Amino acid sequence: MERHELMAMMAELSLAGMRAVYDEVMADGLKRQRTVQQILGDLLAAERAEKKARSIRYQLGAARLPLARTLAEFDFAASPVNEALVCDLHDGGFLETQRNAVFVGGTALAS
Repeated sequence: MERHELMAMMAELSLAGMRAVYDEVMADGLKRQRTVQQILGDLLAAERAEKKARSIRYQLGAARLPLARTLAEFDFAASPVNEALVCDLHDGGFLETQRNAVFVGGTALAS
């Protein structure tokens, strides 16, 4: 079976992960003299990883979480949050001294 036929079949079966890595996996597999089962296993692993990544992207979209922001973008003036404490936590100083960090309260969304 020719490459274009395999690619068409993978597209028809919605195997986007396999299609994306096909050439790379085949070239590497042939170069390393891998068995057909090993190459097929690599292709299936790529498909599984793609489906999992797609599922996570869908779930994050469905959750409608607010956009992630960096600490530099956070407006401490508009929030009752203790800026010095947050910066200390961000720097990870509590890890070096092996202190616990406990967060109490709800989420505060700053716009």
